[in-house]
Amino acid sequence: MRKIHRTRIVALLSISFSSILSAQQVDWSLDKLPKLDNEQVEQRVQRLMQDMTIEQKVAQMIQPEIGYLSVEQMRQYGFGSYLNGGNTAPYGQKQADRSTWLKYADEMYQASIDDSKDGSRIPTIWGTDAMHGHSNVFGATLFPHNIGLGAARNPELVKEIGEATAKEVAATGIEWSFSPTVAVARDDRWGRAYESYSEDPEIVKEYAQAVVEGIQGTLGKDFLEGYHRIATAKHFIGDGGTTKGIDRGDTRISERELRDIHGAGYFSSIKAGVQSVMASFNSWNGTRVHGHQYLLTDVLKQQMGFDGFVISDWNAHKFVDGCDLEQCAAAINAGIDVLMAPEHFEALYKNTVAQVKSGVISESRIDDAVARILRAKVRWGLFDRAKPSLRPETQHAEWFNAKQHRDLARQAVRESLVLLKNNSQVLPISPTADILVAGKGAHNIAMQAGGWSVSWQGTDNTNADFPNATSIYEGIKQQVDVAGGNITLSETGDFEEKPDVAIVVFGEQPYAEWFGDIQSLDFGEVDSESYTLLKQLQAQGIPTVSIFLSGRPLWVNKELNVSDAFVAAWLPGSEGQGLADVILRDANDRVQYDFTGKLSFSWPKFDNQFVLNRYDADYDPLFPYGYGLNYEDTQRVGHLSEDKRLTNKNGTNEDSVPLFVRNLADGYFWGTEEANGAVNPITGPSGTSADGRSLTMQSVNLAYQEDGRRFVWHGEGTGVSAVLGQQGVDSVSTEQKMRFLQAKIRLSDGVSEHIKVGVMCNQKDCHNTLTLNGSNNSLKPGTWQTVAIETGCENANVQANGPIVLRLSSSNNAGLSIADVAWVKQPSKTAVTQRCE
Repeated sequence: MRKIHRTRIVALLSISFSSILSAQQVDWSLDKLPKLDNEQVEQRVQRLMQDMTIEQKVAQMIQPEIGYLSVEQMRQYGFGSYLNGGNTAPYGQKQADRSTWLKYADEMYQASIDDSKDGSRIPTIWGTDAMHGHSNVFGATLFPHNIGLGAARNPELVKEIGEATAKEVAATGIEWSFSPTVAVARDDRWGRAYESYSEDPEIVKEYAQAVVEGIQGTLGKDFLEGYHRIATAKHFIGDGGTTKGIDRGDTRISERELRDIHGAGYFSSIKAGVQSVMASFNSWNGTRVHGHQYLLTDVLKQQMGFDGFVISDWNAHKFVDGCDLEQCAAAINAGIDVLMAPEHFEALYKNTVAQVKSGVISESRIDDAVARILRAKVRWGLFDRAKPSLRPETQHAEWFNAKQHRDLARQAVRESLVLLKNNSQVLPISPTADILVAGKGAHNIAMQAGGWSVSWQGTDNTNADFPNATSIYEGIKQQVDVAGGNITLSETGDFEEKPDVAIVVFGEQPYAEWFGDIQSLDFGEVDSESYTLLKQLQAQGIPTVSIFLSGRPLWVNKELNVSDAFVAAWLPGSEGQGLADVILRDANDRVQYDFTGKLSFSWPKFDNQFVLNRYDADYDPLFPYGYGLNYEDTQRVGHLSEDKRLTNKNGTNEDSVPLFVRNLADGYFWGTEEANGAVNPITGPSGTSADGRSLTMQSVNLAYQEDGRRFVWHGEGTGVSAVLGQQGVDSVSTEQKMRFLQAKIRLSDGVSEHIKVGVMCNQKDCHNTLTLNGSNNSLKPGTWQTVAIETGCENANVQANGPIVLRLSSSNNAGLSIADVAWVKQPSKTAVTQRCE
């Protein structure tokens, strides 16, 4: 267990006070709050708490992950909840069936009520990311992701989807769903844009209530009864508004905008009786939400009247000032009630107990948190239900991937499709025609499902991971075969006889948050082959229908120009035949279903329209919010400009070359350099010098998760340096063109010893060196600042092809964090610059 330093108390207290002072005191109060309880519920909560020890209370607040949690540890501590992450299934079985999930739920339940070690018989609950259906479970029904549902404009449909999802979650014995996501995505580069129903809060507000009622039941009717599960509105607050769409970044807006845009889904969720709210990774105007007492306590719990519990996101507490993975009083004091601590739960539990006993965390704060958790458990009836496998709702094996659910998902696909172009009325297609189906996504269920589907990012999935699903090609083929038509599948578009029409399915490869963030909306930068295929078909005079799979609107002007028809299909999920229902006529040549989907996100006209939202002052989309053609429309889309406004690839600056910007560039590594000159690469985000103690490296966060590194030197005269090295790359020509190595650096508080930052080094010397210390007037400890060092100095006696691009060295105790390392032609105007003498 890590030792707790009482000096952190100042940092813990400062977070809430500074946040309150900076807030604009906007009114967040809700009128007509729902009355959820009678006196018996509160009396039962108090009876449960009156005999609980501090250890038992803290255990209710810790949430481990099944990949790290053993049944014996649950028996020992009696944790209040646990979760399965996006890449984890019971016993490590990705393709575990329903009965295996249920067996695991029983084991954890029984261990939690075993009081032989912890003295507690309070049952645990299992939380899961049922993002678009029970999406982490092999064989479940997968509904379209939220961005597609937003285009459907059908709150009753999403309520039914919430009910269906609750039934499939119930069938596996799980009590709690981490959904709905009620983010309002404002920058389409964000990797979670597809989790947002719309760029506009009006749809999000309406849908949030509908989904919560679907999952939990309706107040006054069937609330938290039977198959209904505990729902979670997430991520509170501002996750969809971060600068540049950077996941877990900073949302820099006024409090009124925060409330009116990003708060919409929380107002309606609370009115619907949502029982849990998940805090967001992002910051608001520089302060992490997980440590934001004003937002979590003053706004959410007091003004908005939320009486459920607040759960943290995956290890998000570690980014709060004064915190790390194993202790975070600041987050608890700010208002977090449950800490999602996948791996480090034992240390976090023990440290939190110690912090309560020492007064760093008040017992009243702990009591409030535990009362909120127990209140939700009592409301759900947990104490009156048997173990998971014996509950009435788990007896319905037929609910899992039920035909009714597949039909509902198929309906959702139909209603989510948006027709952007239909020149010459090529759609709908006769099923008796000779049809070519081509493209990377035609017979690729992983692409149509996207991220958060059986696995977190979805990148390792194949069709075999979706045993009950139908690909887009299979859905088309089913109807063509019945009608007597002819269909050919060729990903590359090859054919023996010229087809009457080609359907090309292409789009984004699967991704989820963080990895899904992009810098450019130009689809052609990541997939030029699809455009080549479309142009090929056009040149052969074949009418072509494009089916575009994506988690956000992208700049596809080139692809639109070589398509006769173009459908935004989003990420439709497991029921690919829903697309065939709309684009194909029936066997009698009649329209089966018309297009009804309308854009809930504005479509970009130019490649640099990252932020393009309804009501913007300079609003100029290609297809506006609410656009969507149907079969009666004769509107034609003319030839679109293919000129790019961004003059460089991926939206990056042609005057810079990244070496460690969010991730390491190919051929570069972080490592340590021993006194004898030996360089040892460090694989992964943390490590130590060869002796295991002189120099340590750990990941830190600047804008992205783990996009920085922190180096700490321990002791005197070790001669060990931290290095950014190169292997198999030629940085010499780059260095000659760029001339400056620039980085963001944060000196640790209290640093007094020199830290030398050298560039282009061999064992003895560097081209140029900048010396830093705590007394340097240009650098403030504890603050990220930019430094730039010129290379190619005339007096540099260094071979230009040395393996070390950057060396960080110190002769004594010192600490430094570094991020955004890049070659630049000219340093930033705000950079502390070391030029050649």
